[in-house]
Amino acid sequence: MRVKVLSKKGAKLEMLLEETDPAFANSLRRIMMSDVPTMAVQWSDIHENNSALFDEVLSHRLGLIPIRFDPKKFVPTEECTCKGKGCPACQVVFILDKKGPALVVSGDLVSTDKKVAPTDPNISIVDLLEGQSVKLEAVARLGIGKTHAKHHAANASFQFYPVITAKGSKTDMQNAIRACPKGVLALKGNKIMLKDPAKCDLCRSCMEHSKGVELKADESRIIFKVESISGLDPDYIVDKAVEILQGKAEDFRKKIERI
Repeated sequence: MRVKVLSKKGAKLEMLLEETDPAFANSLRRIMMSDVPTMAVQWSDIHENNSALFDEVLSHRLGLIPIRFDPKKFVPTEECTCKGKGCPACQVVFILDKKGPALVVSGDLVSTDKKVAPTDPNISIVDLLEGQSVKLEAVARLGIGKTHAKHHAANASFQFYPVITAKGSKTDMQNAIRACPKGVLALKGNKIMLKDPAKCDLCRSCMEHSKGVELKADESRIIFKVESISGLDPDYIVDKAVEILQGKAEDFRKKIERI
């Protein structure tokens, strides 16, 4: 299999997988979303809260805040030498102490590790009125999307590579170009071409409005899109997903050998 990066901007990564198949692409997609560990608030110790939100709602909102962290520095609690008690190697504590009137945002969370913080300091948590206050400690640990949606590492999707051919007249090709709702078709000499294959969703409007134009999906070439919704870089998410998939395949091979 060959991999070519088409574009990367911030939390978004677009790549082309060649000499592959839908089964592999879908396995990779599922692992990216459900098996790559991310950090999120697991539980909160609320000392004071007379805001408009119940303790449970406040804790839930904290859990949904994406957290930026170094994945090489932390291990899952069940694998830590502290045996689940909680230590700097497996958890981070955020402290929040705020009095109203004020809008409490994610940037108000004070971390015990300076390198661990919310990905965006402006995520709203609760609006405090005069005389209201919130004081709590929130413990963040590693987890995976299989156990809770707050640990989803990324939105991942893929599409088959579009291949367009034309045997009709130049007028037919021009009709196909005008019919494309995404505007991704162009005429180059006497040939019709895709300006940006990643934007083509294979709607086949070009085929419906012209004769001789054919649009097919090449299932051996797959355009893969990854958007990080956690504190992880999309490059890391892809690499980690491949590593996890290799581990699963090796475990499966060993179990087959025992039969």
